[in-house]
Amino acid sequence: MSPGGNVTCHPEISEVANAFVIIFLTIETLVGLPGSILALWIFCRRMKLWKSHVTFLFNICLADFLLFLSVPFRIDTHLRKDDWQFGSIWCRLNLYMLSINRSASISFMTAVAIDRYLKVVHPHHPISRMTSTQAHKLSALIWLIVILYRIPLLTIDLLHQVGEKKICRSFHSYKVVPKAIKIHYVAYVLEFVLPLFLLIFCSVKIACQIRRVQMEKKKVERAIRAVMTISLVFILCFMPGVFTGLVGHYIKTFHPEACESYTLWINLFVVSLGFTYLNSALDPVIYFFSSSVFHDTLTNSFRSDDLVRVQCIKSAFTLVIADY
Repeated sequence: MSPGGNVTCHPEISEVANAFVIIFLTIETLVGLPGSILALWIFCRRMKLWKSHVTFLFNICLADFLLFLSVPFRIDTHLRKDDWQFGSIWCRLNLYMLSINRSASISFMTAVAIDRYLKVVHPHHPISRMTSTQAHKLSALIWLIVILYRIPLLTIDLLHQVGEKKICRSFHSYKVVPKAIKIHYVAYVLEFVLPLFLLIFCSVKIACQIRRVQMEKKKVERAIRAVMTISLVFILCFMPGVFTGLVGHYIKTFHPEACESYTLWINLFVVSLGFTYLNSALDPVIYFFSSSVFHDTLTNSFRSDDLVRVQCIKSAFTLVIADY
């Protein structure tokens, strides 16, 4: 986020904020990458039944890999105290992929929640009977929309020279905010606010359905657990960035003389980006609680692997006894 109007200060990212982001991003990568690889293995090698919500979860997993391709460059930049070393083109591509990850993750998380809502509250609606093929087509459309409306980030130079440093940010202190960046800011806020209302709506409607439906109470409880898990991850990961960004924008726009306060909130915004990227480390939790199919497949995979190991041990033990 960045304000419009005349700019009188260029906020420096503090060493504390830098250190926090480095530690946070490193932990997220070390935890999230193995989790995403395991999830991808489950989806591609073990999953036999592909329902619509499973297709959406799989696409969240794909979006996470865009993040893991981009995060190492952000870690390197913070290690160099916010000094970008990879050129202007890769700066654009890096920020573009990070934005796509955020947009795609939010879109597919919302799609899973709406799918759960429709199946419980409107089980006879045609959309609630979406086939796997239709879910794949809808996923392709979502990807197309996300890729296209984030293209403005590729049209301008996001690498800024500040003193001896080259700063790669989309929220730089512009004297005149480019149109492409304004679109980016609006998208950044709207793609949080609109899904948040949808998630709250789905949660409330499904919760109300528990009292009405007794025959399939377990199905309703699974649905509310799925939507609540998505909502908690969504709020934890994306609300801090939107809140701190809006406060920083407000201070810079209406109190441009408050450089110290603006610098504080920009540092908090940078720290909040660590929470934004946390969604990729927490997404496996969403898979586990949002899909009984994924849950059962994961559990059975480990059980079958344990069974194979036990059988191998028994066979080896039998051979030893026979030889003896």
